[in-house]
Amino acid sequence: MGLARSLRRQQRGPRLNPADYATAESLIETSKTVEVYEREFLSKLKDDELARDVEYTIVPPDKRTMPLGELMHHSLNHGVHHRGQVALLLRVLGYAPGNFDILLYYAERRGVSA
Repeated sequence: MGLARSLRRQQRGPRLNPADYATAESLIETSKTVEVYEREFLSKLKDDELARDVEYTIVPPDKRTMPLGELMHHSLNHGVHHRGQVALLLRVLGYAPGNFDILLYYAERRGVSA
């Protein structure tokens, strides 16, 4: 919820506790909650707000500023990076994660072949 929270100009919450996400179900439920926040934020976002500077912190107390649009671009790119990491870890553990390319996802949602 970090990005969605910061985009609404709220303070970042406490660090996530891995013990709170011991099951796939707990991850799925949290993901659904985050998606609701993201959809609400995006539904109210105006084009001119993409240039608005947003202050953020990677390593406290250093504060940085970046336009909202660039932060959103970073967030998408960062998610793709982690998807690749998870796929690699699954393979290392002997699992085949299958093809989860975004093109296949969209095609499946529409009921067509990619």
